[in-house]
Amino acid sequence: MIVLVDLLLMLIDLTCSILSAVVQTFLRPRLKSVDGELCLITGAGGALGRLFALEFAKEGAHLVLWDCNAAANERTAELARELGVQVRAYTVDLSKRQSIYEAAERVRAEVGCVSILVNNAGVVAGRRLLDCPDELLERTLLVNCHALFWVSKTKRTPAVLHSPRNDYCASKFGAVGFHESLTHELLAEDLDGIKTTLVCPYIVDTGMFAGCEIRKELRSLIPPLEPLYTVQQSMKAILAEQQMICIPRLMYIPFLTRALLPWEANVATYRFMGGDKCMLPFIKNIELKTSNGHIKSF
Repeated sequence: MIVLVDLLLMLIDLTCSILSAVVQTFLRPRLKSVDGELCLITGAGGALGRLFALEFAKEGAHLVLWDCNAAANERTAELARELGVQVRAYTVDLSKRQSIYEAAERVRAEVGCVSILVNNAGVVAGRRLLDCPDELLERTLLVNCHALFWVSKTKRTPAVLHSPRNDYCASKFGAVGFHESLTHELLAEDLDGIKTTLVCPYIVDTGMFAGCEIRKELRSLIPPLEPLYTVQQSMKAILAEQQMICIPRLMYIPFLTRALLPWEANVATYRFMGGDKCMLPFIKNIELKTSNGHIKSF
């Protein structure tokens, strides 16, 4: 009975989210005020970072600017100060964790607590994969991905630290992006003999995610996958030169809904499935194993 009530509530949320998105398409939403807020912008010496800084300054926000290019960063600071806001510029290498943590401590001591964080910084190697030095590849991932975790951790906000699967999901999202970019690069180079297959399985029952479960009423509908079945389905896709496979087929639905439905609608569905709490028992298992000095690799 409870699942039927939750299903009805989810459908109501879904409908309201879609209607709200349609309305917002035609009606301009009310914008919040950031006057007097303290905004930290990474990569502030670059083109986008400078524009972000000036736009926030126009709205009355005080600025903390981070960039590895001291001269460019200071130029952004000068332009922002002309708009009448307080600005502090720091030279920070976002590819180095310690540099980020030290800069964050300085900001807290010298300026105060940041209330708005704009993770803008980004670098690109601009080389073909096989021609790109390892150091440039590592720097790209450090600045574009790892730094997001390190900078966000320095803010200590509940919104940032809420998800216990943040690192895993982000790494797998990166894996999907790598696969797509590599596939396009192969196509651009006319390397038709090299094929790629993206395998996206549901939870596989290897013990890696022991305790991770969706709501009990739906577990029989989407049970954890048997490892052998997962491998066999993957092999079929690989041998058939299939570009992508979701296991089971039901997992194609989230791919479609993420693209087609409003964010709030996806959140409603996610919560109905129990996705917002599915990792909590898993985290407890990990904590228990850690306290017992036993961590197993899969």
